[in-house]
Amino acid sequence: MNFFELHKISTKSKARLGTIHTAHGNIPTPIFMPVGTQGTVKATFPKDLLEIDTKIILGNTYHLYLRPGNDVLKHFEGLHNFMKWERPILTDSGGFQVFSLQDLRKLSNDGVQFKSHIDGSTHFFSPESVVDTQRIIGSDIMMVLDECVPYPADYDYVCRSVELSLHWANLSRKHFLNTPPIYNFPQFQFGIGQGSMYKDLRKEYIVRMVEIGFDGYAIGGLSVGEPSDVMYEMVDICTDYMPKDKPRYLMGVGTPENLLEAISRGIDMFDCVMPTRNARNGQIFTTSGKFNIRNNRFRFSDEPIDANLNNYASQNFTLGYLRHLTIADEILGLQLASMQNLAFYLWLMDEARKHIAEDNFESWRDNFLNLYK
Repeated sequence: MNFFELHKISTKSKARLGTIHTAHGNIPTPIFMPVGTQGTVKATFPKDLLEIDTKIILGNTYHLYLRPGNDVLKHFEGLHNFMKWERPILTDSGGFQVFSLQDLRKLSNDGVQFKSHIDGSTHFFSPESVVDTQRIIGSDIMMVLDECVPYPADYDYVCRSVELSLHWANLSRKHFLNTPPIYNFPQFQFGIGQGSMYKDLRKEYIVRMVEIGFDGYAIGGLSVGEPSDVMYEMVDICTDYMPKDKPRYLMGVGTPENLLEAISRGIDMFDCVMPTRNARNGQIFTTSGKFNIRNNRFRFSDEPIDANLNNYASQNFTLGYLRHLTIADEILGLQLASMQNLAFYLWLMDEARKHIAEDNFESWRDNFLNLYK
């Protein structure tokens, strides 16, 4: 069976319905991937992620390389065994850390030298070594090493960055094709499109990356401070030149509105720390809107956290209790808030898929966003 099946495209937008097939399970698209940077989705149990039917989670090569380290991951025969997660895993390459830790790194044609944010020790990531680490992690889908350019960025700098990332993409693909999986299941590799906010560079990058030939294609370098309308314009340009028969992944995005607008523009996969990070700060996403649970109006609320979501956290605890736990800095408050927000994001993807199948996604999206705001 093919890695990706495209089932339907909306007649009114680029919204798509598909399925990604991996050895650890099938992934319906559009899909949201909870972020488990260091081998855990913060403040959640794997069994709770299964209860809300999480199809795939994301880990980070940079962080897992530093802790627990390749030797530990190889001893446990990969991240699936280590964290007791039997469903698919996607791993980022560490490219975003190249962006976010700019003061601790040095770029070259061969890769990136950086200092650990943990102890200051020096390390080197090459396109090939990143593939090797992801072989050891055993992720079902691995991302290539790239440079995520900050916003705003000078055109000439972005041109040089595009050439560097494409060079790394070529080296990554060659090494991937020349090395077998360590464990007894296939892995897949995605290229990442860059180009900052320049239309011509975005188009050129995608066209040249498609020529390399990956199993799927991602859009990187967005949600780094640019206005939403600029983000949507870049997504539109990129998906125009991405193959229809390969999955499309918008990295690090974002709000519920961002997700639905990007689905309209042909995106299949998303990840973002927002649902869990915001949960830890008291922001709750529900099917009837978002709010800060610390607000005094919830003090006596005996309503369930979200009556429309059929899971233990959302149905069995009240908003008043969640507010108390949050105000008291109790760990259970972080757990319940995180599960609620992730359940909402996955519900949103379920609803999007349902309405794409019914070919009324666009009207549903508009109605939902009007009510949600």
